[in-house]
Amino acid sequence: MPSNKSVSDAPIVQFTNCRILRGHQLLREDLWVREGKILNPEKLFFDEKGSADVQLDCKDSIITPGFIDVQINGGFGVDFSLATDDFKSGIDLVSQKILSHGVTSFCPTLVTSPPSVYHQVLPQISVKNGGAHGAGILGAHLEGPFISKEKKGAHPEHCLRTFEAGAFQDLLATYGSLDCVRIVTLAPEMRRSSEVIRELTKRGICVSLGHSVANLSQAEEAVQHGATFITHLFNAMLPFHHRDPGIVGLLTSDKIPTGRRVFYGMISDGIHTNPAALRIAHRAHPKGLVLVTDAIAGMGLAPGRHTLGQQVVEIDGLNTYIAGTKTLSGSVATMDTCVRHFQEATGCSVETALEAASLHPAQLLGIEHKKGTLNYDSDADFLMLNDNLYVQATYIAGKEVWRRDASGM
Repeated sequence: MPSNKSVSDAPIVQFTNCRILRGHQLLREDLWVREGKILNPEKLFFDEKGSADVQLDCKDSIITPGFIDVQINGGFGVDFSLATDDFKSGIDLVSQKILSHGVTSFCPTLVTSPPSVYHQVLPQISVKNGGAHGAGILGAHLEGPFISKEKKGAHPEHCLRTFEAGAFQDLLATYGSLDCVRIVTLAPEMRRSSEVIRELTKRGICVSLGHSVANLSQAEEAVQHGATFITHLFNAMLPFHHRDPGIVGLLTSDKIPTGRRVFYGMISDGIHTNPAALRIAHRAHPKGLVLVTDAIAGMGLAPGRHTLGQQVVEIDGLNTYIAGTKTLSGSVATMDTCVRHFQEATGCSVETALEAASLHPAQLLGIEHKKGTLNYDSDADFLMLNDNLYVQATYIAGKEVWRRDASGM
């Protein structure tokens, strides 16, 4: 049956013999792709009287939307919080390397830094689509410097800031520009934080609560003003207490505005969060869980000393500490490892684990109409996985951008 070329001359690729994650289920269906988008085969058959130009046998692979990492500080020797002359080549390297871990889009994350670093680095980050060159960039995640001294974690104390009179102007002066910014993590207990949250939200920037000693009512107020995310739940915040559960209490709060969902990041590396805590969070609020790596420059490298912005970090096995301390500072976990650990630790379904790294981050950023699903007309960014959830191939806009070779590399 010939293709109806009046509709489009672009080749149609049919991926066969696979299980597709669609509508929260793994379905034994074929995946059809044309011009970088997922195609509805019914329209193709009945409206266009068309058929596939190319058929690819997926050999019973799972096909899932590409992973989206909204908190990654660097990797492979590159630190996004260091202002270097070759920053662009560094970000390109990370974009390329994370394809093998199933990440098709990400938010390069800067930890608390002096204003000069933001002014140098942010103009060098541009939102762009992924492709053979690497994963797409969705915009920067600025974690700090408007955070709590008590819960600074691996953030340098001398760079922390509070909101002064004219708080939003103060934030603008610190960052220099918000043009490429997608997420800002701040501590909601800070004076004047409400006006900042409102201003950021108005500009379409996601506000995340983290590195904070906020109580539950302060956290709820922040959500009522527009905050929608929690940065690495449990880490760098007050521990859960039954009389005042703090930010953690947002997971079951009855004061979330109607129609709003609070999402929360989790570093599912087996180190930052005990598996029991992971299970508690997941069972309390499964639809809000977003897997993040919080990966640092040492991801993908041998143990030793690396940087995280202004700090020196020591990697010991899978643990990363500020040198000379036992303060955790980011992770060296890859996104596919986090997905597998999450599934194993919680006993959740494969579908649930995959959606925590794809659908949920897309929903958080309001891009679920084009990323994070395999719905018709969405971007054809997807992965082929084996039954143990190891990435076999990565596709962006329907084109293969990475494949595991026969030796498993």
